Amino acid sequence: MSYVDDAYTQKSNLGYIRSSMNEPMLERDHEFDLATRWKNNGDEKALHELVRSYTRLVIASAAKFKHYGLPMGDLIQEGNLGLMQAANRFEPERDVRFSTYAAWWIRASIQDYILRNWSIVRTGTTAAHKSLFFNLRRLRARIDGAETEHGLTSEGREKIAQALGVRIKDVEDMEGRMHRGDQSLNALISDDGEEEIGSFLADTRPNPEDVVIGMKDAQTRSAWLNDALKKLSEREQHIIRERHMQYETVTLEDLGKKLGVSKERVRQLEARAMEKLRDSLSKGSKKFHDYMGDVA
Repeated sequence: MSYVDDAYTQKSNLGYIRSSMNEPMLERDHEFDLATRWKNNGDEKALHELVRSYTRLVIASAAKFKHYGLPMGDLIQEGNLGLMQAANRFEPERDVRFSTYAAWWIRASIQDYILRNWSIVRTGTTAAHKSLFFNLRRLRARIDGAETEHGLTSEGREKIAQALGVRIKDVEDMEGRMHRGDQSLNALISDDGEEEIGSFLADTRPNPEDVVIGMKDAQTRSAWLNDALKKLSEREQHIIRERHMQYETVTLEDLGKKLGVSKERVRQLEARAMEKLRDSLSKGSKKFHDYMGDVA
């Protein structure tokens, strides 16, 4: 998938890049002063100066990821979000330059954006998937004999898996995802035909006849169960409903407290009620085994 900015957007991006590169570099002491004023006093003027001075870091980091086909302006915007997060979390007393600290946040923000938007199919969220996504191309080009015109070799997949500390299966999955781009279901199968890709996808939903039969069977089983429940005492019905017909079942102990009996007594009453239900249902229908799972 590849996006191309229009002429107006490209012009705006270029203007922003130029202004960012013209921002003055900060001396270490001045940077420390700005960061301290923001952290201790909430000085927004100091924050703005600190952030503006390091937007050049965002530009440089975004440029490294432009080959993923996403708009440069969006990459810069995400990098700026990372820069703002870095400024909000930075602790000047640790004696680390803000540029060193911010570079990680900027890169992480841009990478997360790429993973979310590179494809409409989720590329992966684990550390292994992220490492593979951003390093697979580089390692594939560096390892001798790692790939042929048909893709990675078995030896190449194994070497990449070892280099990144991931499973070979993860390498295979990511290779497949990155090799196949997104395609519209309305795309034509061939240039001279009218058949679309979507027309060849099987519909896994049940057909109307199966839906009607399923509804009818469910209604029948429900009627059988209600008739069987009516043959139980009120206390037995209450136990069955609380223990087997609720989204969250009640424990024997809690049910015993409500009924004023011991947990063991509730268990005995439940077992007796279940046996009555089985007998009643088995006599009322020849399809006993079809619905026993609903009450067992």
